[in-house]
Amino acid sequence: MPSFVGALDQGTTSTRFMIFDHAGRPVGVHQLEHTQIYPKAGWVEHDPIEILGRVNEVIRGALERANLTAADLVAVGITNQRETTVAWDRTTGKPLANAIVWQDTRTDGIVADLAAAGGAADGGPDRFRAATGLPLATYFAGPKIRWLIDNVPAVRDALTGGRLLVGTIDSWCIWNLTGGVNGGVHVTDVTNAGRTMLMDLHTLDWSPALLEAIGVPRSVLPEIRSSSEIYGIGTGPIAGVPIAGDLGDQHAALFGQACFEAGDAKNTYGTGCFMVLNTGERIVESRNGLLTTLAYKLGDAPAVYALEGSVAIAGALIQWLRDNLGLITSASEVETLARTVDDSGGIVIVPAFSGLFAPYWRSDARGAIVGLTRYVNRGHIARAALEATAWQTREVLDAMNADSGVPLASLRVDGGMVGNELLMQFQADVLGVRVIRPTVAETTALGAAYAAGLAVGFWTGLDELRANWSAEREWLPAMDPAARDHQYARWKKAVTRTFDWVD
Repeated sequence: MPSFVGALDQGTTSTRFMIFDHAGRPVGVHQLEHTQIYPKAGWVEHDPIEILGRVNEVIRGALERANLTAADLVAVGITNQRETTVAWDRTTGKPLANAIVWQDTRTDGIVADLAAAGGAADGGPDRFRAATGLPLATYFAGPKIRWLIDNVPAVRDALTGGRLLVGTIDSWCIWNLTGGVNGGVHVTDVTNAGRTMLMDLHTLDWSPALLEAIGVPRSVLPEIRSSSEIYGIGTGPIAGVPIAGDLGDQHAALFGQACFEAGDAKNTYGTGCFMVLNTGERIVESRNGLLTTLAYKLGDAPAVYALEGSVAIAGALIQWLRDNLGLITSASEVETLARTVDDSGGIVIVPAFSGLFAPYWRSDARGAIVGLTRYVNRGHIARAALEATAWQTREVLDAMNADSGVPLASLRVDGGMVGNELLMQFQADVLGVRVIRPTVAETTALGAAYAAGLAVGFWTGLDELRANWSAEREWLPAMDPAARDHQYARWKKAVTRTFDWVD
């Protein structure tokens, strides 16, 4: 009998396939980066064909490295960069444009028009928040779909001809992995659909009112399904294997961290930084700049909701130091460089490259380095870059505490940056709480594997998954509270310097 579960983790900068055993331990992995395309200032794109090629390569590579075949997999789960949007032709299987990445800000005009169209009483950035849990922002997929229809002739032609399919990256991957033009399944799950601004949080279906307001035809969209069920049977490198789990990356990380109870929270440090708090079956409206979102939905069970604080730039700032400034040659070098100094030398970096997400939601903000003097060197810049991630997380945690009414006593962390021990200690210092790194730090892929395994009975329930979780290391706060407060005030002062940059 098959004894492993696979997980495809299609992220912003790379794609990986991981294979897990029944104890939730990784037994095989292969990962490849893909190209980041920047056609104009504020535009960020990916090539869907390149991504699909990476998908097939990493699946084959992980199986080979684990000395396994597709027949050894009981199921495959998928997790993905959530709001990134793809349009393709159902008859040829070819994308009609590059994917528009979640960081992309080209829809700022559409977003402004949507806010204004609501009128004085019902308009503004919160026009659709009651239905979607989201503010109007360039972040989300619905306006990206509208932009593609309005601006790409091939997309308009496919729409007119009844050939257009649109979806987030999970839909693109599932459609292709289940046969593509030869019967591919066009589906998404509630966590991904909930990031389009087109799904109603209460009905868990596409909202006719939202579709009309934003200008997206229902016919091009995938069917919304739960996060854990069999969507179709795989082809190609996973021929014959059920594809049975689908979660947006942050929701998958929450699930992989075994945050199954209301009040459980995790923070993922990747390209961006995302803190998610499980609120159970209750929809909690944020009054402090957070997003109300789906946590997950397991088959026919009731949906579980969450509050999320989204930070656009975290690991992407380290990539910028590497790729744009040449201060380091690999991301792992940033900790070594940052340790050459004792502090940030008085500078603060606010990485508002794509505006500011939670808790500000300022699309007019742009990045800034403030406090520069001749004293500042490469080490100070590296340290300030790490500190920027920690301070942004502190702002999200403050908002989460205010919304939930229950201050967090500890924070479970995961993602690529949690191997940076200088950052983790500074994070505990500025939050004033325990920071806990699990034994399996790549919990995004693990969460997708769990969802798929539950759907086919490989795991019997959540208690079995809880038993798999264990802590690998903890950091306790060691900073003097007065110093923490002083530095936090300086951070907030620096943030205000980024406002109103874009006219």
